[in-house]
Amino acid sequence: MAMGVMYNSAFSTHKVTHFSDTTTISDTSSLANKWFLLDPESDHFQGVSAERTYQTLLKGKPSRTVLVAVIDSGIDIDHEDLKDVIWVNEDEIVGNGLDDDKNGYVDDIHGWNFIGGKNGDVDFDTYELTREFARMKKKFGATEEKKVSKKNKTEFEYWKKISDRYERYKAKSENDYSSCNEQLVMYKSFYENLVSSINVIKSTYNITSITQATIDTITSTDKKIVFAKYIIGVIFENSTGDEGLDVIVDDFDYVIKHNTTVCEGFKAAIDFGYNEEYDSRKIVGDNTNDPYERYYGNNNVKGGDPSHGTHVAGIIGADRKNNLGILGIADNVKIMAIRVVPPNGDERDKDIANAIRYAVDNGAKIINMSFGKDYSPHKEVVDKAVQYAESNGVLLIHAAGNDKDNIDVENNFPSRFYGDGKESKTWIEVGASSSGVDDDLIGQFSNYGKKTVDLFAPGVEIYSTKPDNTYENADGTSMASPVAAGVAAIIMSYFPELTAEQVREVLRESTRKFDNLKVRKPGTQDDVNFNQLSISGGIVNAYEAVKMAMEVSKGKRAE
Repeated sequence: MAMGVMYNSAFSTHKVTHFSDTTTISDTSSLANKWFLLDPESDHFQGVSAERTYQTLLKGKPSRTVLVAVIDSGIDIDHEDLKDVIWVNEDEIVGNGLDDDKNGYVDDIHGWNFIGGKNGDVDFDTYELTREFARMKKKFGATEEKKVSKKNKTEFEYWKKISDRYERYKAKSENDYSSCNEQLVMYKSFYENLVSSINVIKSTYNITSITQATIDTITSTDKKIVFAKYIIGVIFENSTGDEGLDVIVDDFDYVIKHNTTVCEGFKAAIDFGYNEEYDSRKIVGDNTNDPYERYYGNNNVKGGDPSHGTHVAGIIGADRKNNLGILGIADNVKIMAIRVVPPNGDERDKDIANAIRYAVDNGAKIINMSFGKDYSPHKEVVDKAVQYAESNGVLLIHAAGNDKDNIDVENNFPSRFYGDGKESKTWIEVGASSSGVDDDLIGQFSNYGKKTVDLFAPGVEIYSTKPDNTYENADGTSMASPVAAGVAAIIMSYFPELTAEQVREVLRESTRKFDNLKVRKPGTQDDVNFNQLSISGGIVNAYEAVKMAMEVSKGKRAE
């Protein structure tokens, strides 16, 4: 944004979903756009060394195709960089309306959509907080605290916390929406005055460009020209660079479009996210009282807004052979699209569990989950699905979240930990790192945890695929998770004899470490040793992971 003085960055920071804000970048050849693939020593970026790994350790070596399930908001399966790596269910006949493979899902050619039905697809849903509020309100909404029995005391205290948080968050969204609209009106008004002023000066003086010198020489007393001179003068006075007025106008146009989207996000939070009366499941048509119900949804894996899932899929496996300039991390994968995450609102436990089971039953070896929430009312359903994946040798990779929290303490679901305190042995929790070694090595939005986050992976300014053959930059642990999934896919592809549990240990043990490196703890100004923010104390490293996999593989063959 060239006009830094005029742009209020706080205008776009409120999080209304668990997804990350994005900023378009157009230069697909820039090293900065593929930094997460690069090597610290040779390229001077804190990437995962994928390119170095392919050029040296894996060059000429055989590999097998690994199926990676992307549980997300949907994927643009026709994208130029993804269409050739999208999974095809060969046991289904396209469009015949039959369940040819008898798996319970009709025409699931590329995956399944658990938030769709005969009446369309879910693009808006409530937050889990709202659903918990509505559930608890039915039981305690009209209950006076002094009349609560000892038996219900704990549950009533939970209701009070839920109620308080819900009311605060809802009120904040309403206030943010009002403020957002007020600022947007000011931006639009100034933008319109700027464009009008430029046109007045150009037409009056018959010129094609306007500079500071042009404005300084104008001495007219005409009110329109005086006003135009003032508006343009304000722009030049606050300009932070040598950009011309055309660039500044384009910048204002971008800010208005971007923040219109922000305001729409606040509106969606009010209309849907915090609306306890809204019921998205009328679209799906499932039995909301049965958390173990399996067979519902439709085969529209794209959905209404597949932006997030498309970006995630590209990080893992954007086609490395089509010379389009964008490279996924893994060179021999197929992507299975499973839709459970609404672009606005929180995913539901029932859908998450079914998505995991669907992925396992249809051959996925890795499941990427770039989503999360604070509450999990049917956690036992998800736990059973995670146990099912673990028992079938499937690796689950999950984004740690973007709330700047220590998730050793704060909730972030789904989780590796089962209800009995035991944990999955095939689960990897991923925080987000950035491109340089300094105190900002960690994405300042990223969750962390010495007991809960396995490792960090690049998750700041990650360039990848977006719907309709476009590409964008994005930040978030949502991006870090597929980076780790891509590296895991490399290991499983070239070393198929390794188990999911072994692959997890290889990724954790081979991370790039930083001796005594102090970084800024997310959400604070405090410095902390980087190795205290995760279990492994490092950043995922394809080069060292492949070297370690070679050794583990030799050991398995020798047994």
